[in-house]
Amino acid sequence: MLLELGKIIECPGESVPFLAVVDLSDLKYGNSYPVSEPVKADGVVRNTAGVLEMTGSITTCIHGVCDRCAEPFSRDMDIPLDVVLVTELADEGNEDERVFPLTGDCADLEEIVRTVFVLNMDVKLLCSEDCKGLCCRCGKNLNEGPCDCQKEPDPRFAALRQLLNKD
Repeated sequence: MLLELGKIIECPGESVPFLAVVDLSDLKYGNSYPVSEPVKADGVVRNTAGVLEMTGSITTCIHGVCDRCAEPFSRDMDIPLDVVLVTELADEGNEDERVFPLTGDCADLEEIVRTVFVLNMDVKLLCSEDCKGLCCRCGKNLNEGPCDCQKEPDPRFAALRQLLNKD
């Protein structure tokens, strides 16, 4: 999906709005495909003193299984989009993830959305940031409340425990 920018490349102060819907259902993340709904990107490309700046947002809903508690979840994502578009890359070896080359006079919206989306994904898929996970002994979901497991005493305090038991 290409966005034509030829009319603003040589015109500082001009802008082009964009709205794109990208299918990222083929995006594998770990052992799952969390993006089953369309990804919407909208915003504007502005020529600011000869630099093409693309700003906007990427929104979708991801579906997955929490890496801590193993419960299925759905979560809305709203990722800020802030990239620079250039006619050619100055140094191929030292690429900045915020800089994207134009293809002719066009920006490849699908490539930009895919890259920005992947770079903003969390390392682990979690149902919430404060997910407590599962008990390592009994496997109970600690988000539903504490388990009945007895905590094992720290073996480093065994000598102190023996002193207390002599009385």
